[in-house]
Amino acid sequence: MGEVTRPGAVIAIDGPAGSGKSTAARRVAIALGLRYLDTGAMYRALTWWLLAEGVDLTDTAAVLARIAEPRIEIGTDPRQPRIAVDGADVAGPIRDRRVSNWVSTVAAIPQVRALLVARQREIIGAATATGTGIVAEGRDIGTVVAPSAAVKVYLTASEDVRARRRSTELGTDPAATMAAVRREQARRDQRDAPQSAAAADAVEIDTSALTLDEVVDRVVAIAFSRRAVSRG
Repeated sequence: MGEVTRPGAVIAIDGPAGSGKSTAARRVAIALGLRYLDTGAMYRALTWWLLAEGVDLTDTAAVLARIAEPRIEIGTDPRQPRIAVDGADVAGPIRDRRVSNWVSTVAAIPQVRALLVARQREIIGAATATGTGIVAEGRDIGTVVAPSAAVKVYLTASEDVRARRRSTELGTDPAATMAAVRREQARRDQRDAPQSAAAADAVEIDTSALTLDEVVDRVVAIAFSRRAVSRG
């Protein structure tokens, strides 16, 4: 596309599950030549590991006793995003319904957030230090993780659209009916509420009736308008 980032450009993309932020963020990163960070994958990876270890996720003390054990590695190449735990690729397993239904519980624990936010800031700092820049997406990116980001976007969508997207994503799971997905989505929204507020200076985009290309184009346009990127 001929665009180049300005040194240290950070684009923060927040939004609830099903808003389309992960796919859009990757596409924006590719379009602008930025690195990409899926912060939600880090929480999912930790949740997956805790479940695999048989930890009772309703017992905060039990969770805290184990959170420093797994080695979570996340790649920042938007064309080939990678998430691994102790060297094993977990990109597939962390997306299953069981992890989705528990990740908010784990992510709500302040010590868990402190641990992973510190790591996320390290990754963002490394990308900005080289002048490459990064698109970071998840929750509380623009408010907590990278409050000084040059561009802040909050993606949202109607409850129906979000549930439909999630149901489609889980298409091979016979238990993932629209009714079940709606219930799970409502519970997750409630648990995620404390970390889901949009930054005061974020631009909100309702993706309900937009194509992926349209969402990406809008975010790229915002990046230009905020002078986070320039044409090469």
